[in-house]
Amino acid sequence: MTKYIFVTGGVTSSLGKGIISASLAKLLQARGYRVTIQKFDPYINIDPGTLNPYEHGECYVTEDGAETDLDLGHYERFLNVPTSQANNITTGRIYQNVINKERQGEYLGKTVQVVPHITDEIKRNMRILGETGDYDIVITELGGTVGDIESLPFIEAVRQFKWEAGANNAIVIHLTLIPYLAAAGELKTKPTQHSVKALLEYGIQPDILVCRTEQHINMDIRKKIALFCNVNVNAVIESIDASSIYSVPLLMMKEQLDKIVLSKLKLAQKNEPDMESWKDFLGRLKNPTSEVRIGLVGKYVELPDAYKSIIEAFIHAGAKNECKVRVEYIPSEEVNSENTKEKLGHLDGVLVAPGFGSRGIEGKIDAIRYVRENNVPFFGICLGMQCAVVEFGRNVLGLKTANTTEIDELTVDPVINMMEDQKTVTTKGGTMRLGSYPCDVKKGTKAFAAYGKQHINERHRHRYEFNSAYLSQYEEAGMIASGTNPDSHLVEIIELKNHPFFVGGQFHPELKSTVANPHPLFVKFVAAAMEYAKKKTN
Repeated sequence: MTKYIFVTGGVTSSLGKGIISASLAKLLQARGYRVTIQKFDPYINIDPGTLNPYEHGECYVTEDGAETDLDLGHYERFLNVPTSQANNITTGRIYQNVINKERQGEYLGKTVQVVPHITDEIKRNMRILGETGDYDIVITELGGTVGDIESLPFIEAVRQFKWEAGANNAIVIHLTLIPYLAAAGELKTKPTQHSVKALLEYGIQPDILVCRTEQHINMDIRKKIALFCNVNVNAVIESIDASSIYSVPLLMMKEQLDKIVLSKLKLAQKNEPDMESWKDFLGRLKNPTSEVRIGLVGKYVELPDAYKSIIEAFIHAGAKNECKVRVEYIPSEEVNSENTKEKLGHLDGVLVAPGFGSRGIEGKIDAIRYVRENNVPFFGICLGMQCAVVEFGRNVLGLKTANTTEIDELTVDPVINMMEDQKTVTTKGGTMRLGSYPCDVKKGTKAFAAYGKQHINERHRHRYEFNSAYLSQYEEAGMIASGTNPDSHLVEIIELKNHPFFVGGQFHPELKSTVANPHPLFVKFVAAAMEYAKKKTN
């Protein structure tokens, strides 16, 4: 039967439950086990699709079109296995399902309560991935920290689940903090003790403690934690701060986290984890032979997590090129036609980021004009691609009022227009063009040189599209559609013929970039930036 691992957090948020979950999953996968990870978020939104990125970081989109938590991006980047709608569940979705069942009369007139109805629905969702038969181990990360009011039904569901599954079929890993007090010159275990005590009050004895720390934990501290938290000494795992999230799997392997987990689940150790390709990636990441500086022009740059997948895609592509990519965040509101050289002149490439709304859009368009006219490598994603179309229309085709109808519904030249099937949509959550769609790539283009094949699939999240009524004008002037959807003929990729690298994608390529398979467009963009930097130096 499928085995289950639950990962909880205590003391404070942002300790890295997602990275620990992904690292453990990677080690178990490297031993030959089929593993997946799911995230349970305690907020009442149905999904993060309607959340401002400042609230919760980027919204990650899966192959099947689910708008999910950014931690699912970590899961995919580490495991190189797609996630789905079933991998991210929120309180909102749980309650929605229960209320729908109540309206349909499924509870036979009973009073609907948190226990058992909400907890039963949580447990049902915990089992879904395990019941498919595709996985040996399902890791479930619980968002928030133990003690949060929002998390209580999930904690109770874990308690019940663990009891029902029986010994050796479900374990709990508790991630906690061992702070270092500089004034006292020592690590303090009391926060961890209180965190475990809170978990015990809810009826859960953690099987393994993973301790985040700035300093190494010696054996005396491990014994103290083990004694006061009722765990074995070898089940106290050190998780010291790492220079890169991609170092964490190797740190966890050194701590033998995967061995301890397999022992507690009564699973065979199989072979030692095959982490050679991972080590090779880390070697190239940490020992680059060159360096480029790329500007990320966007409206949410104050919070880097808003562009998490883009940043990680640059890390993957940089390692592939043995190049250190230094990303410089540039608020699009601060860019204008007068200061583009000052803001962008020192860069080796510019990526114009996705987003929604009018704030900062003219700054994006001014930035694109500068890189187009000065042959600086350019990559536009979603709205970034649309801005490139608007800029070209205004400054090359002479369509002075060219715009997207997202910003100006009455523009005379709607070069970017709302998709026909979106014009009747009135609700917000989960109603955009979402998930994986096919794209045919033209031979002889920069896009084809990157992908090396004609038929591809990419993930989308948008309502607006290139207005094909203008396509012939654009192509005659040098901006070509190098990728189109075979069914709807939607323009998916645009590029300039006479430019070192000027490519825009209507989709989100960053969502498919992993350690094992860096995204080809990011790889080519970084390579173009390296070539541009070399020419500047010469």
